Amino acid sequence: MLTRRRFKQTRTLNERLADKAARCREEARALAPGRRREMLLRQARQDETVMQIEMWLRSPGLRAPT
Repeated sequence: MLTRRRFKQTRTLNERLADKAARCREEARALAPGRRREMLLRQARQDETVMQIEMWLRSPGLRAPT
């Protein structure tokens, strides 16, 4: 039987997403315009959007549907 490898995250999801977005933007800055650069910038925007959605979901004003 295979066992799952489990990892305990030491940083929050927002911290990891912010770091990834920054790395993608930094790498894209070094590239000439092209497909790879656009993909990196797209990934950075997606990471930032996920951060915003995650913050919205954790906001105290959000209520469970009734």
